Amino acid sequence: MKGKKLLSILLASAMLTGALAGCGGSDAPAAPEGQQKEEQTDTAKEEAPAQEETSSDDAQEKAPAASDKELLSLEVYDVAANYQGVQTGWFDKVIKDRFNLELNIIAPQVAGDAVFQTRASTGNLGDILILEKEDFADCVSAGLVKDISADIGNYSNLMTYKEQIDVFNNGLPGNDAGITWGIPTQMTNTSPTTYSQEEIYSSPLLRWDLYKELGYPEIADLDGLLDVLEQMMKAHPTNETGDPAYPFSLWADWDGGDGMLGIANVVQLTTWYGEKIKGSAILKPDNTFIPLTDKAGTYYKLLKFLNNAQRRGLVDPDSGTQDWNAACAKMSAGQVYLMWYSWQTGFWNSQERLKNGNAFSFVPVADQSYYTDSDTYYGTARVFAVGSQVDDEKYARIMEFLDWYAGPEGLTFQHCGIEDFTYTVGDDGKFTQINDNALMDNLPVPEEWGGAGYQDGNNAINQWLVDAISTNPNTGEPYSVRYWTSYKEATMTEMKKEWQELYSADNPVEYMTKNNILLVSPNVSVTLPSDSNDISVIRNQCNDTICDYSWRMIFAKDDAEFDSMWDEMSAQMDGFGFQDLYNFDVERYQIEVDAKLEASK
Repeated sequence: MKGKKLLSILLASAMLTGALAGCGGSDAPAAPEGQQKEEQTDTAKEEAPAQEETSSDDAQEKAPAASDKELLSLEVYDVAANYQGVQTGWFDKVIKDRFNLELNIIAPQVAGDAVFQTRASTGNLGDILILEKEDFADCVSAGLVKDISADIGNYSNLMTYKEQIDVFNNGLPGNDAGITWGIPTQMTNTSPTTYSQEEIYSSPLLRWDLYKELGYPEIADLDGLLDVLEQMMKAHPTNETGDPAYPFSLWADWDGGDGMLGIANVVQLTTWYGEKIKGSAILKPDNTFIPLTDKAGTYYKLLKFLNNAQRRGLVDPDSGTQDWNAACAKMSAGQVYLMWYSWQTGFWNSQERLKNGNAFSFVPVADQSYYTDSDTYYGTARVFAVGSQVDDEKYARIMEFLDWYAGPEGLTFQHCGIEDFTYTVGDDGKFTQINDNALMDNLPVPEEWGGAGYQDGNNAINQWLVDAISTNPNTGEPYSVRYWTSYKEATMTEMKKEWQELYSADNPVEYMTKNNILLVSPNVSVTLPSDSNDISVIRNQCNDTICDYSWRMIFAKDDAEFDSMWDEMSAQMDGFGFQDLYNFDVERYQIEVDAKLEASK
């Protein structure tokens, strides 16, 4: 949905489907006894993992035999998906073997926002729904979401996260009865203020061998970063096979997602200076807001940074027209010299490359301080739900699937892959990674797991109920490979030792913490006001405008043209009602800021 509310469609849908099962009416079942918002205690934190202690074998034994059930095809309406169509390959086999389910992914990121309008107008958005939180309450009101209150308590893996599920649902507008409508994504079994990662989501990541070749130059600011990248590119204009390589390779198909205004490749970089885009507003480190169009803000600063990079010839000319898949293929081929998402390194940083010293690693820029959100204890900006029109058979199978998806076996498949193909299990029960290039090189999967390539068969849902930083009760270690004891031992390479000696820290987060340049924002669960029809129209017009102008500004020929475009863009947005949108967003996100400040006490 990309933050576009389409309330008129939803309201029309609600009138069409008001009498259908799953709508929020007076006959909706009451919430299970004891389902209320509670304060988390230290005891609850300690006991949470224990509630989930079920071995993979036990989980398989408890799951009903798939062979006893008819094959069911489920439509998964999924705002997180980058792929549209039927799940294939090894994850398809996993689902069929356990549940005899086929997943048909409906992806608005691929099909466009019109797919939401079309499906919502029929009253049937899908069987499993993955929606943006900011749109979820509207979908509940429109009768597109099923009440799962009477049944969710029967599913032990989901109930491990009862507190988080209750906090989210009790915060939905008008949900005085405590009905359970949805399940937050990427919950953790840590705590709301914990930061467990050793790397943050976004920071400058450089090829270590190329940086070392230059003598580890200190980088003062963004201009200095471009100087270093330009030297890298001049020394190595191609990858090992002769394909052109650039410091920057951008993509446009994430623009406007996750409630943001503007292009994703700029929005995420604003966190390098402690700021965070909140719709049409920029949240500053002192918890005040300025408009996105303010030239003193980081959207302007980082957009200008990319323009300067382009004018130096450092930006892949395919940027702006290629999609995420094309950009990732270039990452895997060694055609990119700067990464800024921590997950991007998964397309390059194999253990072999870490040993060879040509992997990517964080390199500090002296004038930067970094914003990051704490562990997603209460979940992220998306929600899983069940579509209101599912029949009883589908509903039972969906709940079994979601419970498995939130449990140790399901999470191991999602975050770790296939036993004896991407990891092995030692005598102590802990995991060791193998074939760590399975994703980046799309390694062929054994026929017993369905064959084809590993990346081809990877989980196309592309969204988890439980985050990988959570502890796997079967190993006592996080699901995330990077935090396994075996991985840390295997990757204590010369490259890592060089990094630690140069920066006097064990990892990037320790470096940032020691140097007081890390701003950790607590995880909270709040339901924010949704857009009115008028605000929705303004938001869509402003987003289309800023995205269009931003890409053109990246390719502006000089400062004068860049600033002329910026002023023209700002004037157009003001004409659409940008100030009203900004005022609305400040009032909306102040609710979240206040909750974070309270959580920090």
